[in-house]
Amino acid sequence: MIEIRELTKRYGDTLAVDGLSFHVRPGCVTGFLGPNGAGKSTTMRTILGLDAPTSGAALVNGKRYADITRPMTEVGSLLDAGAVHGGRSAFNHLYCLARSNGIGKTRVRAVLERVGLSGVANKRVGGFSLGMKQRLGIATALLGDPGTFLFDEPINGLDPEGIRWIRDLMRSLSVEGRTVLVSSHLMSEMAVTADHIVVIGRGKLITEASIADLNARFQRDVLVRTPHGPELAHALEAKGATVQREPDGRLAVGGLDAEAIGGIALAARLAVHELTPRSDTLEDAYLKLTNDSTEYRAERVAP
Repeated sequence: MIEIRELTKRYGDTLAVDGLSFHVRPGCVTGFLGPNGAGKSTTMRTILGLDAPTSGAALVNGKRYADITRPMTEVGSLLDAGAVHGGRSAFNHLYCLARSNGIGKTRVRAVLERVGLSGVANKRVGGFSLGMKQRLGIATALLGDPGTFLFDEPINGLDPEGIRWIRDLMRSLSVEGRTVLVSSHLMSEMAVTADHIVVIGRGKLITEASIADLNARFQRDVLVRTPHGPELAHALEAKGATVQREPDGRLAVGGLDAEAIGGIALAARLAVHELTPRSDTLEDAYLKLTNDSTEYRAERVAP
């Protein structure tokens, strides 16, 4: 588990993280979201001991990163795929890191195979594309077979096949009971990858919720298909719902959830063939949540 406890980080007069607290639990993928400058990267750097907190704590399994004897066997991370020595081969880059944590060559070869780089293991990293460097960074995270992972924008530079691969990898790690924290600005990816989200803005926690809870919170309406449209609409409006007829004949019902609509239809002895809740997309929900925390905002252009 990752525990952030009242974490505050200042850089001179700049308050990057402000009393932030949340938990990242094993067995699910947690999306770490927020506008540019929200404090996401600072929080991740503090978890990994790259920045010292001004106050509060960032712990992995109850310990500071600096107190872990063989950190790569407990925490795997990818913060900057470009932070590699361009003159080393992919194999030697990983092997140098592996030796520092008592990890052998067999494991190096295994992770290169897993990320699809075994065919270029002896090529210099300086000649790698951004996508190849991302895969090498993910191999570094996997090297110690840890139980906790931190990924900062892991799909940058990846092609569609690579994006699906990293999505499946993160989900498979969570299914194995590992802890996965992933930061991304691509809401469409987080919508199909994350089980849980943590949203921050200006260094403070905005919300922490499961995707299911977020969908319920930002539900717009329920689509209802019934052969008794006028009768059901009247019954629903009598209970305070708003009802609009869609072009295909279905009813768009606001103000009631699917369970309540079904109960009203049953009481009125009216058949219902479909009840489909419709919620804001994760992107729409995110924009609403962070509306007051966006530091850099361009003028909106009408489509």
